[in-house]
Amino acid sequence: MSEPSTGELHVTPPATTPTTSIDDAVAGLKFDAAGLLPAVVQDDGDGTVLMVAWMDAEAVRRTLSSGRTWFWSRSRRQYWQKGETSGHIQRVRSVTADCDRDTLLVRVEQVGPACHTGTRSCFSNPLRGDA
Repeated sequence: MSEPSTGELHVTPPATTPTTSIDDAVAGLKFDAAGLLPAVVQDDGDGTVLMVAWMDAEAVRRTLSSGRTWFWSRSRRQYWQKGETSGHIQRVRSVTADCDRDTLLVRVEQVGPACHTGTRSCFSNPLRGDA
């Protein structure tokens, strides 16, 4: 675990990350009343926002220790690893907490589409209006 001068928590998950480092990183996060926080998943190569999902402390630990993304499904009430059934995996390049430590930015190398609909990004439906 390292803390850059910006005050943001930044953890890059090498294969040899000690457990205490992961535990320290998770302990510094602020989860909501349900024990969750949003994770914004971004393509490490070009910056495209691919998806947003929810993580609890265990999903964060699994992500940091495995180098692959893990999330908590609020509807199924179970853990899921991105690409587990589709093969469209996400290799974690970095995980960074925001200034309040209640949202994560997960930069990944995406293999295949990120969205369950088959699109590269879940954000492919622009809203139109008189804004």
